[in-house]
Formats: sequence, structure tokens, C-alpha cells
Amino acid sequence: MTKKVILTGDRPTGPLHLGHFVGSLQNRVKLQNTGDYEQNILIADMQALTDHFDQPEKIKENITEVAMDYLAVGIDPSKSTICVQSQLPALPELTMYFLNLLTLNQVERNPTVKEEIRQKNFENKIPVGFLIYPVSQAADITAFGADLVPVGADQIPMIEDTNFIVRKFNSTYKTEILKEANAMVPENFSRLVGLDGKAKMSKSLGNAIYLKDDTDTLFKKIKQMYTDPNHLRVEDPGEVQGNVVFTYLDAFDDDKKTVQELKDHYSRGGLGDMKVKKYLYEVMEHKFKDIREKRTEFAKDISQVQQIVKEGTERAQDITNSFMLKIKKSMGLA
Repeated sequence: MTKKVILTGDRPTGPLHLGHFVGSLQNRVKLQNTGDYEQNILIADMQALTDHFDQPEKIKENITEVAMDYLAVGIDPSKSTICVQSQLPALPELTMYFLNLLTLNQVERNPTVKEEIRQKNFENKIPVGFLIYPVSQAADITAFGADLVPVGADQIPMIEDTNFIVRKFNSTYKTEILKEANAMVPENFSRLVGLDGKAKMSKSLGNAIYLKDDTDTLFKKIKQMYTDPNHLRVEDPGEVQGNVVFTYLDAFDDDKKTVQELKDHYSRGGLGDMKVKKYLYEVMEHKFKDIREKRTEFAKDISQVQQIVKEGTERAQDITNSFMLKIKKSMGLA
């Protein structure tokens, strides 16, 4: 049976945090271990430069940081291909060919792009590279021959744009070389809120817990977590809804019975915030201790990590270069 091809990845704008773990990393490990998929994980450094163009050194440094996070959580380079976007010359070339198939209005109408432009306060100073990144993503997806792309529901417009390009390319050049991809939206997908409870976990907002955080840092961050501002005394009834401590317990504690007992106790009063935070710390320390220790070991031998990424990128080069030759032949360019 032919394995389904998956393309997924991250922008190396910093080390990965628990939001990445909940949203994608743990699912990637599960998918690779089924043996049913050919999984490619792209470290999208070129895409990261679309809105961090003045920090190329930092982006380069973070490639290794992200790779260490992958390996620490259980991404196995013998089962999943870890590769770097900028080292795959077929991708920008294919992007250029795809750009001719879309109008500016089509790109600007993408609701995901519009929302990100609003969040980043670009207004009328939108970098062209950022505006066209959905086309670059389409090149990534098609060059790997991806059948499935794991995304949140808010990213589905990206897959729709990719499939429009696929149909337009095949129609224009009288070929069937490109295939449409399907969004792979996890069941019960939800973004992990940040420590402040106001937004998703994000490096730029300073509300993140990183996989690399040591035990002292983890405890300090948990102590800062937003709870119920009206829960002024231990004996007061507290609000569970919107309380970040309980949100994290729901996400990370497998003992659902104990979590429910804590929620009930907190709701009727008599349970202090710090006691619940200490319990959460114990849960998270247990869950992430092994990952943190593995990451520390990888950090002792950076050359080993870089070699893993180099070998994965070479495999990806073979895949994408071979595909690019077929593309050029279908266009009459080779």
C-alpha cells in the first residue's frame, strides 16, 4: 500500500512552546509512529523572513533550536524527514511559476492573510513577501506531493488557495502532474491560551512556556498564570471558566477525576490559587521532564543535530528537484 504523504512544519522564529506541543508536535509523533504516512517536516526559514527580514541571523540560529525541540518530543529522523526550506531551490522556483496563475485580488482576499495583516499592524506597509506566502506554501505542498496537510481550521483557506493553483496549473499546461491536497484538521483542535489568558500562546506576546524552560522557570511562569481576579480569599468561591490554571490542567493532566474534584472545590470556595498552581506544576514537571532532559542532551552535541537536519534536507532536495524537473517538462521548459 502506498503511504499518504504529509507536509507540515514551523517558522523558526524562536524555540517551540507548549502551544506548538498541543497544536501539532504530539500529533506528528503519533502520525509518524503509525507507519502509515511519509511525513515531511519543513523548517520554514524563508517564510519566517517575510516578517522578520531584519533578523536573518536569529532565524538561522533558531533552525537548530526548532530541530532540537523536534527530536526531544520524539520526532524520529528515520521515520520523518526534517528539512530546511531555504536549502530547497525548487521551492522558490515553483513559487515564481505559481505567482503567474493568481491575481493580486485573489491573494489579498485570503481571510487568513487578512487577519494576520491586522494582527501584525502592517496596514499599508505590507511586505510583498508576506502577502504572497500562501503561494509559497502552495509550492511547498505540491513539490512534496503532499496528500495531507495538518492545519487548524483557520488555515483551511490556505489549502483552498493551493488547490485552486493546482487546478489552474493543470488546466493551463494540459497536465495532471499536480494533485490537490486535503486539510488534516485534528479532532477537538484548540489553541492553548497564553499565561495571561488573553490570547494564544506566543513568543511575541511574552506569554509562553517553552519546551526548553528549566524547572525553576516553569514554576515561576505557572505562578504568574491568570486565575480569577475576584478570588481574593481562599474561602471565596472561584471561577473556573477562563482560569488559565484549569485550562492547562484540562490540557495536560490525564487524571480527569482529580481535575474535576479541584474544579468543584475551587468553585464552592476553600481552595487557594497557589495550591492549584503547585499541583499544576507537579503535573507539568512530570509530563515534560523527559522532553526537557532529552533536549539538554541534544544541546550538548549541536553538530549531531545539524547533521540530522542536513541529511533530511538532502532527502528533501532529491524529492523536490525530481518533481521540479517534471514540472518544467510539463510547461515545455525542459
